[in-house]
Amino acid sequence: MVKENLSIVEQNIQKACARSGRDRREVQLIAVSKTKPVEMLMEAYDCQIRDFGENKPQEIREKFPQLPEDIRWHMIGHLQRNKIKYIIDKVCMIHSIESVRLAEAVSEEAAKHGRVIPVLVEVNMAGEETKFGIRPEETEDFIREIRLLPNIQVNGLMTIAPYTENAEDNRIYFRNLKKLYVDIKEKNIDNVVMSHLSMGMTGDYEVAIEEGATMVRVGTGIFGERFYGQI
Repeated sequence: MVKENLSIVEQNIQKACARSGRDRREVQLIAVSKTKPVEMLMEAYDCQIRDFGENKPQEIREKFPQLPEDIRWHMIGHLQRNKIKYIIDKVCMIHSIESVRLAEAVSEEAAKHGRVIPVLVEVNMAGEETKFGIRPEETEDFIREIRLLPNIQVNGLMTIAPYTENAEDNRIYFRNLKKLYVDIKEKNIDNVVMSHLSMGMTGDYEVAIEEGATMVRVGTGIFGERFYGQI
């Protein structure tokens, strides 16, 4: 199932790139493996997937020693400060920085391991009260504040768009995040390398690619529906 699903996702990514005049190499597919057993992750790995995204630190902590060392782990979910220590030596990027206190805590833990962690700032583009994230109008000031921390580097922006049956409904959020990204990038802020836009999930990743996503986070489209109690 995973192999067939990945083939479909890859075709869709290529089509979205073609429609928007983009090079396929500009878009990184992150397989969101939350709640999935390591056997399913290995199926994706055997199909050349190396980037995996998890929502919970404990899943990275448990899966990490069971899987090949060349996997790049992305922390994409809400991160509590007391859980950072479990993943700081394992992840290649944290996508969900949404407070100064969290950024400070990540920098402190990274320093203990001699690492500088690439991070993305989570922006709540739709203003949903149920979601974490910085307000769009506060994002630049937030970045200017956390860029001074010694052991993180801001590499771009991330958003989680609203759940919708119609992917087109989210185009405005992706488009506006791209505008915000470009605005900040053009200011050449010290210690900020704006190179990634993490946006788009199973239901809307094609639209996100058309609007400039450099990373798409696809879970259900690869692994099927979530299931619990397996980890």
